[in-house]
Amino acid sequence: MLAAGAAQAAAPEFIAFDSGHVRPLAKSPDGTKLFAVNTPNNTLDIFQINNGSLQLITRVPVGLEPVAVAARSNTEVWVVNHLSDSVSVVSLNGTPRVVRTLLVGDEPRDVVFAGSPAKAFITTAHRGQHRTDPSLAGVPGAGDAQLTTPSVGRSDVWVFNPDNLGTALGGLPQRIMTFFADTPRALAVSPDNNTLYVGTFKSGNQTAPVDTEVVCDGFNTTRSCIIRSVTYPGGVPGPKTNFEGKPAPEVGLIVKFNKTSGKWEDVLGRDWTKAVKFRLPDKDVFAVDANTLTEKTFFPGVGTTLFNMVANPRTGTLYVSNTEANNMTRFEGPGKYAGSTLQGKIALSQITVIGGGQVKTRHLNKHIDYSKLIHDSGFDATAKNHSLATPLEMAITSDGKTLYVAAYGSSKIGVFDTAELEANTFNPRTASSRYINVSGGGPSGVVLDEARGQMYVMTRFDNAVKVIDLASRAEVAKAPMNNPEPANIVAGRPFLYDANRTSANGEAACASCHIFGDEDALSWELGNPDDPVTSAAIPGKFIDSTQFPIAKLLFNVKSKINGDDNPNTFHPMKGPMVTQTLRGMRNSGAMHWRGDRATGLYGNDVFDSNVSFLNFAPAFEGLLGMDKPMSKEEMQVFANFQLNVFLPPNPVRSLDNSLNAAQQRGKNFYTGTRASDGIKLVNTATFQTSQNCNGCHTLDPAQGYFGTSGLRTFEGVPQTVKVAHLRNLYTRVGMFGAPSMPFFSQPGTAEMGDQIRGFGFTHDGAVDTLFRFFSAIVFRNQLGAGFPSGTEGDNTRKDVVEFMYAFDSDLAPVVGQQITLNSGNASAVSGRIDLLVARAKAPFVSKELGGNTTECDLVASVVEGGVRRGYFLDTASGNFVSADGATRTLAALKALAGTAGQEVTFTATPPGSGKRIAYKS
Repeated sequence: MLAAGAAQAAAPEFIAFDSGHVRPLAKSPDGTKLFAVNTPNNTLDIFQINNGSLQLITRVPVGLEPVAVAARSNTEVWVVNHLSDSVSVVSLNGTPRVVRTLLVGDEPRDVVFAGSPAKAFITTAHRGQHRTDPSLAGVPGAGDAQLTTPSVGRSDVWVFNPDNLGTALGGLPQRIMTFFADTPRALAVSPDNNTLYVGTFKSGNQTAPVDTEVVCDGFNTTRSCIIRSVTYPGGVPGPKTNFEGKPAPEVGLIVKFNKTSGKWEDVLGRDWTKAVKFRLPDKDVFAVDANTLTEKTFFPGVGTTLFNMVANPRTGTLYVSNTEANNMTRFEGPGKYAGSTLQGKIALSQITVIGGGQVKTRHLNKHIDYSKLIHDSGFDATAKNHSLATPLEMAITSDGKTLYVAAYGSSKIGVFDTAELEANTFNPRTASSRYINVSGGGPSGVVLDEARGQMYVMTRFDNAVKVIDLASRAEVAKAPMNNPEPANIVAGRPFLYDANRTSANGEAACASCHIFGDEDALSWELGNPDDPVTSAAIPGKFIDSTQFPIAKLLFNVKSKINGDDNPNTFHPMKGPMVTQTLRGMRNSGAMHWRGDRATGLYGNDVFDSNVSFLNFAPAFEGLLGMDKPMSKEEMQVFANFQLNVFLPPNPVRSLDNSLNAAQQRGKNFYTGTRASDGIKLVNTATFQTSQNCNGCHTLDPAQGYFGTSGLRTFEGVPQTVKVAHLRNLYTRVGMFGAPSMPFFSQPGTAEMGDQIRGFGFTHDGAVDTLFRFFSAIVFRNQLGAGFPSGTEGDNTRKDVVEFMYAFDSDLAPVVGQQITLNSGNASAVSGRIDLLVARAKAPFVSKELGGNTTECDLVASVVEGGVRRGYFLDTASGNFVSADGATRTLAALKALAGTAGQEVTFTATPPGSGKRIAYKS
């Protein structure tokens, strides 16, 4: 076992996740207190409300990354902990403290109370270790997440009886409701409290990819584009070259379902229905009977990314803040050569009105003339003064006449007359005079206090709560919250979100696609035909000058690769590519799917992630619409933030970091002696021998490699691409159905019916399942390499798929997990406490955590005699140590919980963060 002191000292004290706020503020029913989630501090901050000010009463340690809060009563508050997969039930009787920790599905986001009698509803992803806990046996909806099963909803709402949480390990839900959509985010309740609304977070927009082989403009077939007796339209919409006249690589395309014609069509209106083997019903918002727990109806066409919802207290009309992605528009840049660009028009900020059975989208920035780009004559530089970007939480006056919306990317609160909003008669240029400017940046939550004529606004950039006078619409007070974030995190965050700073029209930002620094579940075609061909000699597998022609011959590739058969070429027209997460990038080397940022404006280094990140600077001009690239100094500030944001722990892998039998078999093949790529030639002098999976997708935590070591490869696709990391594949489940593609030995599917996602795996999202991916010709059995033949091979593929979903990551699965011990649940939770203690002692290797460490730190929070104390587990002695040096054994801590009011909450924190969280939160 590692010496805890040395290991813990090596790890950073703060790990950034940058979780998105959902409902960060709540007011007590009697109007005397304001509750605020302090996300970086992992606390609930409680304020006394005064006229014109807020006074901090206390801070209550909750779970990691709290993002939502709801007051059940004047004395009970529920907090949703996004990273901990938990809900903290906080009692204000006596010293405020957590009295119960509810364990729920992965990445919970929101909580509301609805129905009669009132029930608690919590949104989570349809996955996570707690869904299959034995204590939930018999709970409707609990069990296996069915990651490999088609037509399964991936949107869960956990329902609890708040008056009877049960004695099970993490509380006993009445039901886990599953909706046919991807991960949910926000909830809302009707004025009569009987209808619950559930909003899909990344709901999509009924777009999907068509694979390169099906588009078949010459790749692996003839221009007639007949594949296995199916005739397709053939070819990309064009142009076929960039402005230099250099032929572009063969690529796929994006199609959209036309509700009028009932066909999947490209931008030219051509019918690709035969190439899309599934339907996308686009279920965006669900209406649920909060009493019977039954789905009443759903509403499509609300938006692509849904953030928050609120119901009009007088009319019941529902308002949904969202953005609508413009991913059917092709190319960035000036759009001169191709006549097409989405520069500045990436995702429209909207509020969608749902009422009377109608869904009406309202573009908040309809004053923007997208036809005028920053360098065009007549461009209106004042447009951004009237724009609202990334609309999040909303609040509505008791008379239902005025709606306030927090514009996260604009440092403003939008103010709308609901009648004008519903009729779409508002004018952003005149309405903007009513907008409320908020200092600090990143307004994410808003609560009205009409009795005092005040409004409270959470501002994430400076981690504070602002008091706004409603009459003057002026900020009159600021309540800062303790912020343990390093200066580089605070300084760099605005570059991701602030559309005023990073775009010409005030609507576009990096976060328009990289939602809260992650991804948007879509593909985009962000090539630029007005750019020249570039090159960078990135090392890789099967792509040097001698191997490249042989590799093409092996794959029977008849068209040019990279447009010109130069393995080091990067053509500016690269085709559709899935939005990648911006988390966990620091050890990935050159960025973008192809690694084409290795060489650029601010440096050249194929393995330096920082240099590659700096080279994204031109995207601020070409995509977001600034008048010039971001400066090197500004990009470095951005990089110092983003390259330090982590991916969350894997929610599929067991909390003890073990693998089940199938996952272990998959890992054994992945790292085993049998070559998996299937290309093994006798003459190894002219071609590299086959690799096992790990040979390309390197898994080496000591170097920070989780599927990629920064290399490129060519294996039968029309461009050289980076070997991708594999840490978040579980988030891309939900597209099932694909046509026949010669590169894949698995036959195409029949019509698969309704699915929840339009984009799947690989760089363009065109491969529906990992099982299909592993059927590619590169993995076929050739000379004893590749997957075995027949049933044995299929079973091995299934095992490797299971391992992919449980793939290792920078943090152990236990990080964030917590449980509260009270006087009535010792028998249920003692095993979980023992697990947390064991994992805090278990060795773990992570470059990002300083090398050799343990899986987690373990802290305990308890109120002793009315005084809150935090304890840190010293693994060397096995005792828990407080800030003043006092120690308690685990048995002594457990004994404390036997007294009412002295509940003990144990939390597994990232290694290195434990002492800070125990002593300073």
